[in-house]
Amino acid sequence: MRVLLSTIGSRGEVQPVVALALRLAELGQEVRVCAPPDFGNWIDGLGIPFVPIGPELRQTAKPSPSPTRALPSPRSTEQRRQMVEGTVATQFEVVAAAAEGCDVLVGCGALQIAAGSVAEQRGIPYVFAAYSPDTLPSPHHAPPVLGMLGQKPADGTVDNRTLWAEDAHRQNNTWGAALNSHRAAAGLAPVDDVRSCIFTDKPWLAADPTLAPWPDPADPQVFQTGAWILPDQRPLSPDLETFLGSGEPPIYFGFGSIRAPEDLSKTMIETARALGRRAIMSRGWADLALLDDEPDCIAIGEVNQQALFQRVAAAVHHGGAGTTTAATRAGAPQVIIPQMYDQYYFAKRIEHLGIGTAHPPVVPTTDSLTEALSRALQPDVAVRGKPVADAVRTDGAKVAAQRLISGTHKA
Repeated sequence: MRVLLSTIGSRGEVQPVVALALRLAELGQEVRVCAPPDFGNWIDGLGIPFVPIGPELRQTAKPSPSPTRALPSPRSTEQRRQMVEGTVATQFEVVAAAAEGCDVLVGCGALQIAAGSVAEQRGIPYVFAAYSPDTLPSPHHAPPVLGMLGQKPADGTVDNRTLWAEDAHRQNNTWGAALNSHRAAAGLAPVDDVRSCIFTDKPWLAADPTLAPWPDPADPQVFQTGAWILPDQRPLSPDLETFLGSGEPPIYFGFGSIRAPEDLSKTMIETARALGRRAIMSRGWADLALLDDEPDCIAIGEVNQQALFQRVAAAVHHGGAGTTTAATRAGAPQVIIPQMYDQYYFAKRIEHLGIGTAHPPVVPTTDSLTEALSRALQPDVAVRGKPVADAVRTDGAKVAAQRLISGTHKA
């Protein structure tokens, strides 16, 4: 079977796709990945055929005075229209070309605007996979937070069904005209519900059922595979090993590949020192840096989180699905500083499970982060983390791959 896996996003969107691609290849299937060019060298190096789509995304993660951008001004309306049109046009061109000769197309993440239409045009099955329950419509939760549109986390005063209806209306207004224009050019009928065109009526949920369960387990419309975890056998660097071995377990700080608030490095290091703790600062795409050359801190680049998180006192991070799953699986106490989208969901989940602390959805200060981290470092948090860690499944990519191969995704 020939499979196209398509995603647009940062490392958190791409790494699960790579996990599924490798599992499919191990099972004898032909697979190619369509993703942003930032990941081309990595994916090519794994022996997976790679098709780049869109611009490089790394520059979008540079620190900003605010973790979210304000609502665009009216003067940028035409720019937004051009951006939407360009995004849809690129997807129809690149994804369609990548899907040539494929038997099934799997779209991962909410920006797969054209993937379902491309599959329809090609006459092949289409599967949509989400990485977090709150990104799929349900009366049990509100839609994810889109900070770039000025949205704030739902406060419970508006019914979830109303919020999801508003979300569908927003997606139609944003993407409908461009999507239907390209569908018409491809000989396809127009759609009146963009979100359903993207998500399908039977989406997959590639998230761990203990950490991020679908709220209605009896719902036959959502198939939860488990998280697509990429096994990582890379050793830690000699410098990091030396640092870890020279004192008590440190605090890990990292914001992955997302935009970071301004002065976040300063706040994180000051917090660790206020608590008498050593610190590991992950530079990430935001290029976070140390304040000085003191021996109580070290800055690192790309790292094997699966190995590192077993050796830290706590992990302070942005709350992306991949990092949260890795920290939960390692049993590391967590502080999540949510900035956007599904990060608010994961912050609530680790608080609910008692395995960490959700920092308020504001730019952290040394005082606020110290308070949150102090709570996460309480001994009972690590105790609760052990059984949760043991319950995290590692077979999600295998489950998804076998379902694709068996053809039950067509049911």
